[in-house]
Amino acid sequence: MGSCIICGTSVDGRICELHEEDVVFEFRGTQPDELTPGRYYRGTVDGYAEFGVFVDIGDHVTGLLHKSELDQRLDSLDWDAGDTVFVQVKGVRDNGNIDLGWSIRQDESSFRGTLVDDPEADAEYLAEEDEAGNAHGGATDGSSPASAEREEGTDDEAGDDGATESAEPAETGVGAGNATESGESEKAEESAPRAGAVAAQTEDRPARAGSVDDRSEGAGAAAGEAEAGETPAAEDGDDAESVDGTPTFEQVTIDSLADRVGERVRVEGEVVTARQTSGPTVFELRDETGTVDCAAFEEAGVRAYPEAGEGDIVRLEGEVERRRGELQVETEGLVVLEDEERDTVTQRMDEAMLQRARPDEVDPLAADPAVESALEGVRDAATAVRRAVLEGRPVIVRHSATADGYLAGVALERATLPLVREHNTGADAEYHYFDRRPLEGSVYDMDDATGDVTDMLSNRARHDEQFPLFVFLAAGGTAESQDALDLLGVYGARRVLVDEQEVDADIAETVDVLATPDEGETTATALAATLAAHVNGDAREELRHLPAVSFWEETPEEYVDLAEEAGSGAEETTRMREAVALEAYYQSYEDKRELVADLLYGEGDLVEHVSEQFRERMSAEVETAEANIGTREVGGETVLVLDTDAYTHRYEFPPDRLLLDELYRRHREEAAALFGVGTDEAFVRGDVDVRTLVERAQEDAPEAGLDARGAREGRVEFLAGEREAAQEALLAALAESL
Repeated sequence: MGSCIICGTSVDGRICELHEEDVVFEFRGTQPDELTPGRYYRGTVDGYAEFGVFVDIGDHVTGLLHKSELDQRLDSLDWDAGDTVFVQVKGVRDNGNIDLGWSIRQDESSFRGTLVDDPEADAEYLAEEDEAGNAHGGATDGSSPASAEREEGTDDEAGDDGATESAEPAETGVGAGNATESGESEKAEESAPRAGAVAAQTEDRPARAGSVDDRSEGAGAAAGEAEAGETPAAEDGDDAESVDGTPTFEQVTIDSLADRVGERVRVEGEVVTARQTSGPTVFELRDETGTVDCAAFEEAGVRAYPEAGEGDIVRLEGEVERRRGELQVETEGLVVLEDEERDTVTQRMDEAMLQRARPDEVDPLAADPAVESALEGVRDAATAVRRAVLEGRPVIVRHSATADGYLAGVALERATLPLVREHNTGADAEYHYFDRRPLEGSVYDMDDATGDVTDMLSNRARHDEQFPLFVFLAAGGTAESQDALDLLGVYGARRVLVDEQEVDADIAETVDVLATPDEGETTATALAATLAAHVNGDAREELRHLPAVSFWEETPEEYVDLAEEAGSGAEETTRMREAVALEAYYQSYEDKRELVADLLYGEGDLVEHVSEQFRERMSAEVETAEANIGTREVGGETVLVLDTDAYTHRYEFPPDRLLLDELYRRHREEAAALFGVGTDEAFVRGDVDVRTLVERAQEDAPEAGLDARGAREGRVEFLAGEREAAQEALLAALAESL
């Protein structure tokens, strides 16, 4: 039995089932059938074909990454022959052909570990074990033979300050002998911190004088006399020295590290993640100015500083280096701060982060009384989103699967993605740190929340990811969402609600940030576009036409003018609205990021093509409905009644709510309300409070299970077996409501 190189779980091998997809394998075999389907492998580009890319996995082992597996067009790939890429082996056919799948992780540092897959030795082992000259397969107890050999008698030869990268290794041990003969390889330099870091962390020799460990233990007279957090002055570019000649560390902020490569520094901040690789432990450290990876090496695959975990406030010392083009601190000492020291650093970070994240005074895109009355809440919401990006926290946007919902979500997306790219270097950062998840209606229910909580817990367990910030756009504002929002709150996930309508009192008290108008009427998109403009001022120009697109009728002149200035006239904004409404219906639970962006920002005939489909399908459905619509005199008012089960095409576009909206716009001059009734739900269009309507109807049909769960959409649910009773009770209640 061995132990998982990531979590330490006892396994038969070197990786547990939970973390197998977090490891990339280097294949040492020569036959396709020696590959393990489902695993991710490092490969090199062999060449292109019309139908995909050929990738060499090992000697004489080549697979096909078919273009259907790519997340982009084949001709947009910037891979050249010989480039290192990462792919998943989907399967190996009987004829030896290898089917490959796409990996969103195209950098080895994005994986949490690397193992060698060596069929000849019938083993999997750490790359460091092979580099050290050990027998393939190495130890199976989770320890590294290379590290074991390093521990045998090398401490005395390392010197008081530890060996540097250029120092010759000790001559004891097989690994040392190989290194002496061949020199230190670039790969070895990248996979583990310098030897000095190891020496500083071993228990059987003292740490450097003046280091974090010395001060925490009270060792060293100069360190003992210094106040906590104070650092002796140091000249830029030089290692400072204390009075006894030992190196000290200059306290700096993370944003200054690019100018301090090669220097020893001290950084205070919060541990965002702590991930164990096949070599060092990598702490992602955040202070008030940014984040940086800090590598700490105990021995290959062994957790360094196990007392420090996610959320801890720490003081870390080490040398600034560049590895694979990225800044990294090679950790020489780390302590978890407690009590006053922790509180001081936390307060400093919070104040600085709030100052960085909070936008200047909010300036609406156009004169809109409703938006202007919500500006303070909009500013708070923008601060929350900006802060999440700065902290490396994912942003999850929940919105309804309507044209207005999609437009509102896209507005925030267009503003946030550039910030995500700026503050995260990963190739897939914009997909990892920002996600839109449409809802079927405006209610955020327990099914939705359970899915979100499951995802965020899984991402924390698998990838050490922080809990996300949830932003609700015109969704979650009614009491029916209370339980689901509470579930997020149990885990401490922050919730921002931006709504163009008044929200229920309990919801207002539940969410962490609320932005809603005190007066007037507007759309969710108008509010979200103003929010987005203050999340990222550079995106303001891209947002100007979106509010005009969101109004189905009576678009305010200010937004019409704004759209025209942006190059979108009334006809174009109408076509965009129709196209987005159509695409919002299909695969309604998907964000369709690229497709919707093409509709709103692309060139060509796409918008006209999709909007034409909208008009054709809507026209045909309206014609059928109008031929079968009935009238009822209710309380002296005319109410139009449509059996949506009998006279609409169920499960086809347009959905009932969109069809009834269009019918009401066409016939509201001749009728006070429109009532559409289906198998177990009804829609009401008119100047009616749906909740009050349901309360009155419940008195006449107590067995019908009437529920105003979809009150925002004018939707009422009831038991299918009580349809007739529910319909009559609702129509009778309309007489009192109109």
